[in-house]
Amino acid sequence: MTNLTADSVAELFTGAVTLAKSGEKISPRGMATREVLDVTMRLTQPRARLLYAPPARIVNPAFAVAETVWHLSGTDAPWIFDYNARLRQYADDGVLRGAYGPRMRSWGGTVDQLHRAVEILKDDPDSRRAIIQLYDPARDTAGHKDVPCTLGFRFNLRGGRLHMSTTMRGQDVWIGMPYDLFFFTTLHELVAGWLDADLGEYHHHVGSLHIYERDIEHADALTGVTASPLMPELTTPWDGFEQLLDRTQAGEETGHPGWDAMAQTMRSYRLWKGGQREQATRIAGATRGPLGGALTAWYSELTNRAGSSLTTATAVRR
Repeated sequence: MTNLTADSVAELFTGAVTLAKSGEKISPRGMATREVLDVTMRLTQPRARLLYAPPARIVNPAFAVAETVWHLSGTDAPWIFDYNARLRQYADDGVLRGAYGPRMRSWGGTVDQLHRAVEILKDDPDSRRAIIQLYDPARDTAGHKDVPCTLGFRFNLRGGRLHMSTTMRGQDVWIGMPYDLFFFTTLHELVAGWLDADLGEYHHHVGSLHIYERDIEHADALTGVTASPLMPELTTPWDGFEQLLDRTQAGEETGHPGWDAMAQTMRSYRLWKGGQREQATRIAGATRGPLGGALTAWYSELTNRAGSSLTTATAVRR
């Protein structure tokens, strides 16, 4: 087993990418891949969750936020495609069958595993039973395209600190890991808040840590990455949590500084996608904390990509 430890997601990501690049060559489903088996990662500051590693890796913070809200809301609604259209390729009849939200918030249509995990630790702070299960053999052997990479989450409250562990069957380090860690550590922070506990360490266990060969060239350019800054606090009472998520998705003010930044990020990106680039950029610039700067950088990246595509198209026509 290989162990990695870092204070921030940027540092953890850099170490994980370097490790995956050194892995054995395999080809699951015919896709050339490098893989390292049985990797454990430890993040000491879970709020340092937003990756910014230009120019090699610039993430879309609006998708990171949207996916987090989507999962926490317990939905598999198709509005997530507005933030990442590539997800459509994994949908069956327009639905992502492996969506975490319904499994976490309404397992079997009845069990809110998130609420139950909090209740268990309130009743017995030393419990080892505060678990959220995501992988479902009854569903996930049925042949649909989207099978959860994440098996489940475990929470342990020790010495007034909440520690969280995630277990994954596989982790695409280059594409998926930055977004996964954003959601997982947000979940960690929220549960700690509902328990009135300090935020402990985040642990990430991966059966197959991998990188696709198509991403190696980009990964080779990953140098000089600085530590991720701490995100604003997101702790909030359980009562009213669903309404807060609804307001965040709608891009409305929530009355909570951290969630206001999340809401502004989602609203700005929808404006950008709708062609209102100036207004979207203005909102991004006014968004407090790391999300605002990351969103501005993402818009620059999109503009550069559009310019490169136009240049290529012009050259081809000539």
